[in-house]
Amino acid sequence: MSAGAATVPANKPRTVLFASLIGTTIEFYDFYIYATAAVLVFPRLFFPAADPAAATLQSLATFAIAFFARPVGSAVFGHFGDRIGRKATLVAALLTMGISTVLIGLLPTYAAIGTAAPLLLALCRFGQGLGLGGEWGGAVLLATENAPPGKRAWYGMFPQLGAPIGFFLSGGTFLLLGQLMPDEEFFRYGWRIPFLASALLVLVGLYVRLKITETPDFQKVLDRNERVKVPVLAVLQDHRRALVLGTLVALATFVVFYLMTVFALSWGTTRLGFSRQQFLLLQLLAVVFFGLTIPPSALLADRYGRRMAMILVSAAIALFGLLFGPLFGAGTLLAVSGFMVLGMCLVGFTYGPLGTLLAELFPPEVRYTGASLTFNLAGILGASLAPYAATWLATNHGLAFVGYYLSTAALLSLFALLAIGRGRAQRPINTAAS
Repeated sequence: MSAGAATVPANKPRTVLFASLIGTTIEFYDFYIYATAAVLVFPRLFFPAADPAAATLQSLATFAIAFFARPVGSAVFGHFGDRIGRKATLVAALLTMGISTVLIGLLPTYAAIGTAAPLLLALCRFGQGLGLGGEWGGAVLLATENAPPGKRAWYGMFPQLGAPIGFFLSGGTFLLLGQLMPDEEFFRYGWRIPFLASALLVLVGLYVRLKITETPDFQKVLDRNERVKVPVLAVLQDHRRALVLGTLVALATFVVFYLMTVFALSWGTTRLGFSRQQFLLLQLLAVVFFGLTIPPSALLADRYGRRMAMILVSAAIALFGLLFGPLFGAGTLLAVSGFMVLGMCLVGFTYGPLGTLLAELFPPEVRYTGASLTFNLAGILGASLAPYAATWLATNHGLAFVGYYLSTAALLSLFALLAIGRGRAQRPINTAAS
């Protein structure tokens, strides 16, 4: 270890894990309140149309914008994360996401300013995607690059826990508002409260993030003068195989999650006869199982390897796709509850080790950019169009075809995992500790 690295104080495990968790919790809370509002609120207030289905599809199109912004955020924030450092970049990403979310809560609706309203909404949604594109990769690296030997997946699952916690907070907020105020008040001003409340969460996240120091791996890059001038070009030129395979590995994770959340909420409340409150409650129950399955998935990944854990769960998701139509289409409370819980358990098992596996595909000097790009390119392929495509498939061909869509995505992820190869998927992280 160099003298420069020795002078850098080590981050305490508790601080590292909390900093990675709190940031992704805030980011995903912000992201999911938009997803919920895109189904329940925006079609009515920002996209008025004679056909409710057309308004919903237009709203879901703005939902997709963030996924196209996320790779841009990966490139921008990844550049600074690999050039300047993880800490400063994580603070900037959190601010970008938080400001965009608060602005959504302040936007005038279509009734007030006409077509400018959906345009401003789309712009703020782009800002959300930009921030999340830089947040996720940095949070995963903050955890994994500070991990002790044999616990990389365990540390790497803490930022992943931000997804179910953020979703639970967002869904719980909308559920609570629905119980406390009538629909007239909710659509007049109540829907703005979750977006404005994000400001308080961001302040907490900034306080924690500013207390951490740089990760050991990036400090080595600085000490050895190994930084590359343009990390995104280095990834595209020297790590194309890892980029493509990593994107496909994450594909099924995105498809299954957004089918179980955005599409299921939309279809359940419009076609299956569930009320908004009923289905949000079902989703919150299922999200608990999402969170509960992440820790055991990390333990399995540390014991048997990230690749093997992901192979098994990808195969399980492919089988689940065959049950999608019969279970969800049954429409009964028991069948839909079981469907939601089973699907979100699979999300937890695939999401837990995903961040660690993607980080291990790239060397430290381009790891922020590489891991972020793979994750967010998978978001474009697997999530941005999933609610829209699933709605079209279900409307024109039936729910069974939505399941076939999911099974196809899972088989593509399975193929990529087999193509990676064991050695390629186990690139050392934090080699000083291991």
